[in-house]
Amino acid sequence: MSSSSNKDAAAALAARTAHEASIKRNPHPDFKVVENSRPDWEDESAWHYTKTRQPGWQWGSGGNDGGASLEKKHVEIDPHEPGRPPTFNYKLMISAIIPRPIGFLSTMSADGTSSNLAPFSYTNMVNHDPPIFAIGIAGGLAHAKDTLANIASTKECVLNIISEHFVEAANAASVNAPYGTSEWALSGLHKAPSTFVKPARVNEAVFSVECKLMELREFDSRAQPGKKSGTLMLLEGVNFWAREDAINEEKNIIDPEVLRPVSRLGGITYGRTLDGFEILRPDFSALKEVENSEELLEKAKKP
Repeated sequence: MSSSSNKDAAAALAARTAHEASIKRNPHPDFKVVENSRPDWEDESAWHYTKTRQPGWQWGSGGNDGGASLEKKHVEIDPHEPGRPPTFNYKLMISAIIPRPIGFLSTMSADGTSSNLAPFSYTNMVNHDPPIFAIGIAGGLAHAKDTLANIASTKECVLNIISEHFVEAANAASVNAPYGTSEWALSGLHKAPSTFVKPARVNEAVFSVECKLMELREFDSRAQPGKKSGTLMLLEGVNFWAREDAINEEKNIIDPEVLRPVSRLGGITYGRTLDGFEILRPDFSALKEVENSEELLEKAKKP
């Protein structure tokens, strides 16, 4: 590597380090002291179903808190208020739009000499036929980080879902290492071969999706005109992988007790998914059986 390249790499790493420090993710003076004061992880906690909060809810009843939430006041926040840094919107949004699935992406450089593994909480699915996933990445293509640079050049990746049994290793892969550093080695996670794409799957993952890039769209910064502040990746899932003990016979449902997904909350907070409830999707024809159906339908006609 040339002296110029070394300087560029060092500058990029310094910029990432400075940016990470500016976000101030860690809210504790000494994280380990705080962590050690908390109860141990409860392995015996098992997935289970509960009833909904108000199983007897009726049409038109509104919230299930007896109106308590209606007595609370709200504060209006202008995301582009003069003097408000973009990181404030970032911290606000990631603490409010929760829980979020974490897209654990494995990628490979175009020349095949380096591989990358990184978690992204700007992740969701947006269609099923074909399977489409959306991933948001901070920054634009001109100064793309490892994952974005790899996907932009190779047009492929693997989307792995993070589970409890490898959450520490997955978090380790978020380290701000210089380009070309293998997060596989740093995390200790194991590669498994893919069928239609070159990047490997995470063997520890209960569910993985081989993906091909459909589209990239950059976003213009409002705070710094002329700068690209983020990029949206639309990925098409071309092949699914599910652990045998997690998938049903029809291959259409993953068991949450086996998947044990980890979600992203605000800051450095993550969530376990240990209980759930089921609510049937309503059928409009059932309204005719409601005692005050005529009154409800009359109200529903008003704007």
